[in-house]
Amino acid sequence: MSELVPLVVVGDLFPRGIWPYLLGGLLVGLGASGIYLSTGLIAGASTFLESTLSYVSDVPRFNRFKYVQSRRWRVVFTAGIVSGAAVYGLVLDPGLWTTDVQWWRLLGGGFLVGVGTRLGKGCTSGHGVCGLGSLSNTSVVNVLTFLAFAIGTAQLVAALGVSP
Repeated sequence: MSELVPLVVVGDLFPRGIWPYLLGGLLVGLGASGIYLSTGLIAGASTFLESTLSYVSDVPRFNRFKYVQSRRWRVVFTAGIVSGAAVYGLVLDPGLWTTDVQWWRLLGGGFLVGVGTRLGKGCTSGHGVCGLGSLSNTSVVNVLTFLAFAIGTAQLVAALGVSP
């Protein structure tokens, strides 16, 4: 007789309990909705980062937002993402953030994420939160593609025995 595969317990999926994830998702959804309803802007991080780079770069790609009224507001949004992460790291998890991953892997991963963001016409937050929330067909395809490649890559890396 074949072995039974144990069922995944909900607690295994949420190691810190379900409430932090539920609250975080609710806050992200409320924030994205609030930004859209009050400004008409979709709160995708890659678009906001592009407009922020227009302050320091002459590359045409970054300067398409240079003369848009919301450009200053987008800088505040980008600064909020960075400062929010910094506050969390310093207040809720004191100490320096460290990783065992080599610098060249982080650099390579960041480069691939940047290329993927451009190819996919947006980032995971833009498509996953805002695009799905607005029932965009393009975002549904992109999110499914993100998930398929993420799961496939994780399986490949695990099969090859690659570790940090």
